Amino acid sequence: MKNLFALFTRNQSLIYKVFLYIISTVLVIYLLPKGGQFKYDFQKGKPYQDENLYAPFNFTIKKDKAAIDQEIEAIRSNSTPYFELNSNKAKEAKQDFNTLFENAFVDSLYRTKKRVAKEIGLNIINSVYETGVIDETYSFEKDKLIYLKNGNEVSETVFSKLIPKAKISEIISRRISTNAAPDIASLMQQLLNRSIVANVTYDARLTESSVALEIEAINPNRGIIEKGARIIAKGEVVEGDKYQILNSLQDKYRSEVFSKNNYWGILGYSMLVSLVFVMLFLFLKKYRAEIYSHNTKVSFIFFNIIFMVFITTMVVKYDATYVYVIPLCILPIILKSFFDARLGLFVHVLTLLLLGFIVPNSFEFLFLQIIAGIVTILTVSELYKRANLFISVGQITLIYIIGYFAFYIIQEGNIELIEWKNFAYFVLCGLITLFAFPLIYIYEKIFGLVSEVSLLELSNTNSSLLKELSNKAPGTFHHSLNVANLSEAAANEIGANSMLVRVAALYHDIGKIVNASNFTENQLNSVNVLDELAPKESAKIIIDHVIKGVEIARKNKLPERVIDFIRTHHGTSLVYYFYKKEEQLHGVANEDDFRYPGPKPFSKETAILMMADSVEAASKSLKEPTSTKIDAFVENIINKQMEQGQFINANVTFKEIEIIKKVLKKKLNNIYHLRVEYPE
Repeated sequence: MKNLFALFTRNQSLIYKVFLYIISTVLVIYLLPKGGQFKYDFQKGKPYQDENLYAPFNFTIKKDKAAIDQEIEAIRSNSTPYFELNSNKAKEAKQDFNTLFENAFVDSLYRTKKRVAKEIGLNIINSVYETGVIDETYSFEKDKLIYLKNGNEVSETVFSKLIPKAKISEIISRRISTNAAPDIASLMQQLLNRSIVANVTYDARLTESSVALEIEAINPNRGIIEKGARIIAKGEVVEGDKYQILNSLQDKYRSEVFSKNNYWGILGYSMLVSLVFVMLFLFLKKYRAEIYSHNTKVSFIFFNIIFMVFITTMVVKYDATYVYVIPLCILPIILKSFFDARLGLFVHVLTLLLLGFIVPNSFEFLFLQIIAGIVTILTVSELYKRANLFISVGQITLIYIIGYFAFYIIQEGNIELIEWKNFAYFVLCGLITLFAFPLIYIYEKIFGLVSEVSLLELSNTNSSLLKELSNKAPGTFHHSLNVANLSEAAANEIGANSMLVRVAALYHDIGKIVNASNFTENQLNSVNVLDELAPKESAKIIIDHVIKGVEIARKNKLPERVIDFIRTHHGTSLVYYFYKKEEQLHGVANEDDFRYPGPKPFSKETAILMMADSVEAASKSLKEPTSTKIDAFVENIINKQMEQGQFINANVTFKEIEIIKKVLKKKLNNIYHLRVEYPE
């Protein structure tokens, strides 16, 4: 058991990667469409390139979307609307009229005249309710056939027989003026208007249900192709019926193949998806070893791939016409921001290979997305400059539009039927791509990574931590600025991350905030308090600035990538001055008491900072500096670091070290250049 635990501990990083690999493969296979892949390639408007194609089995020809939409539109326009009749409204209207009539004509009329007037009113009520009174005005034609539902009974009638409530007053006025005495006509009209209410209402729910049933009953097929019948010959143009028949065969083939060979289909998908992820692991291990060894970074890359596959799957399931709204170019933008352009493009292409199983017209989709991804990598730079992302998104959108337009005219041969609204999808895609900014911030918080945008914020010398360093340790702050300039220039020459190394240089000595006067660059006179202490104590104070720097950095929530520079900027070197002093005093000195805890630099950037820091600090001790002296001491310091094996873990070459030396010499010569004396 103990041996098993030890084995697990030694290989936990590899075990985690295997687990991540399996989970990612399973998730992607789950998201992929459950259908077989059609083995014949065809594109609308282009010649069929394969051999003559014969039907492998009987299948039905599917109607295209336009034909089905036309049938649906015909059903909706010819559908018979349902209206609901409330027969109780007529009885209620008579009761209301009787009550109002009796109250209005108590003694003002003779009995005979009163009876006649009442009969006239009831007759009018009966006549208007004979077919029904409708509550609103509808746009149906007068001769439109409608269904009138009265309880469980449904009868047919014509829409024009229904009397709109707005016309009731006119009908009442006409009939009263003909039959009733003039002295009571006005009052009778008021009573009838108050009594008569609508008793017919439009039943939208029942009408829509009826339409839905008719639409559901539409036959999606328009013919049958018998097994063995020739579908298309080699060289024939894929258009019209040929195109629709090929589409129908493709749909049938996918459903038939996968339903009969379910396990084989899953095995095929598993092999292809596994192959994609194996390629990613091999690329990381061979060309990005630092990322490969960092489980969080590997998880971040896999998360983004699966996230893009998930979003694309959801959009395609909802409506494949919106597939170009998906901002896939966010992926290379984010990966370039956190890592580098080469990795961003490689992951983007691998992701598109997976999406080729999902999207329709996969060749067109892959071509456009790969071109857009290349443009993204070439144009998106210095994201901390806000205008750059807007300019790049505009260029990406333009590439999408040009590419889509080119594919359309190749397939259709003209632009007469082009749907210009499709170009709006690319504009919308560009606008969504701008979401990369907040997404970068979210990823930084979740995965603890650092982007160029965050580095720019950290490089601001007005930040609270750098201001504190400037106030408490002004000499150290000035030294940090010089080291930042030297490091940035060296990083630019060898293609390292200049922004990262500059920011790290600004913060590498923040541990000196504590007891700043113990360090010579912050002392106002020639008295060094460390000379009064024992060499071991003095060395401990010097060494502790690294440990305290890490503590201060964590307290102020600096990124781990910056903290790594604080740890490594002295590597495992000796505090040589006090080591020699101890040796002089006691004849012997223990190196462990005077050695920095490390670790050694492990990247080009950390190696650059170590060189620049040592050279800049040592340059202060030069008396009457000349070009020869500067060149000699730069060579001496960096060669000693190499002899001590300080760069053994850093992926920096001898050639790059020579370039760094050259840059540091040039910069220091510029700093210590003596001006000519001007005459008084």
